[in-house]
Formats: sequence, structure tokens, C-alpha cells
Amino acid sequence: MRFTLRAAVAAAVAAALLLSGCAALPGGKHDRRDPFERANRSIYRFNVAADHAIFRPAARAWQAAVPPPVRTGLANFVANLGYPVTILNDLLQAKFSNGVQDLSRLLVNSVLGGGLFDPATRMGLERHDEDFGQTLGKWGVPAGPYLMLPFLGPSSLRDGPAKLVDEYGNGRHYINDQYLQWGLWTASKLELRAGLLSADAVLDRTFDPYAFVRNAWIQHREFEVRDGAVDEPTNDADIDADAAAN
Repeated sequence: MRFTLRAAVAAAVAAALLLSGCAALPGGKHDRRDPFERANRSIYRFNVAADHAIFRPAARAWQAAVPPPVRTGLANFVANLGYPVTILNDLLQAKFSNGVQDLSRLLVNSVLGGGLFDPATRMGLERHDEDFGQTLGKWGVPAGPYLMLPFLGPSSLRDGPAKLVDEYGNGRHYINDQYLQWGLWTASKLELRAGLLSADAVLDRTFDPYAFVRNAWIQHREFEVRDGAVDEPTNDADIDADAAAN
């Protein structure tokens, strides 16, 4: 799946859910996709409290203190270390042409870009984003119940354990220097959170942020697994019907 398309549909799904007012509200109909909602909501409140106390201020400080070119270079370097995960899952999903293209991206960015720059994109080599959860979904493994994980955020019974498999495909995992390994991990998470700062106001204004995040994540994840071959709801009634059917 193309990374640019994935990002575009994530924004579209979030906007559609915001405009629809977020169908699943506290005290409303139980969403069958979320049988552990009571526990998930408790974990979500914990995550929000941790984010407001630690991660959001840290991301703002990171954004203010680190120049954009340095942040971009670090982001490219960390993404390059993690790109073998995409290549492996391309092959596991029998997306061999994507696998060749992604291997070419890795080689070009490693050799010509030193891992810090992205000449592959300027050469027309498109970026894809695949993981083991998508691979399992590709071959028919159902997502299972929605899960809200402490610190890690939205996931599912299928995708949660799959994250561990992806970790062992990430080049960062094999760096012997623990300070460098965890320093890169921390920098990548700060950059990821900094990139979401502009969305904070939208989420804070949402009537039920938990349902907003859940619905957007489930729809977006389904889009990723099925490479965009999904029928998106067109109105509030359709969203409610989909939630009841699942």
C-alpha cells in the first residue's frame, strides 16, 4: 500500500468521523468490535493523562529545540532502519513488485542518502508501509476485539502480538549500543508525537474522544489491510449500521 494514500485516507476518515459527531457515545449502543470497552476506556484515560503530563510537553520541547533539518534526518534514519519490516511483509503478502521497489528504496537511501536523506523518493521509488498485522489480515486472520494498550495506544488482538514480530525485523533492534538504540527509539517517538500536535485541538473538541479514536483506527486499519478495497460509510446511519453489524 502506498504511504501517501495511507496518510490521505487517515485524514479523510478522521475528518468524516468528526463531522458525523462520532456515533458511539458513552451510554449508547455497545459496539461489538469493542467487547472490552470498560477496560479500554480506563486505559485510554491513563494514556491521555500520561500524554498531557509527559509526552505532549516533551514533544513541544523537542519541536522547539531541534531544527527541522535535524528532525527530518533523524526521522529518515529511523525509518530506514525499520524498512526491512516493510520488505519482509511485502514478500509474505506476495507483493513481489512492491518488495523489489522497497528493497531498491532501502539500498538507494542507505548508499546515496546515508540513511539521513531520501533520494529514492526523488527518483520515483514510492514508499509503502506494511507490517505483520497486515500480513495476517491479508491471509484471513480476523482482527479480533479492539484493544487499547497502555502507552502504545489503539490495537487489536491480532495486531498487538504482531508488533513483537515487527520489532525483530527492525534494524534498530540489532544495534549493540543500548544508549544509541534507545536514543533512536526515543527520538522517533518524540518526532511522531510532535507530528500529531496539530491534531490535538481537534481531538480535544470531540464529544467522545475515545470513540473517535477507536472508530478512526478501526476503519483506517481495515483500509490498510485491504489495500483500500473497502466500502466507506456515507452517512451517520451507515456508520451506525456498520458498527452494529461488526
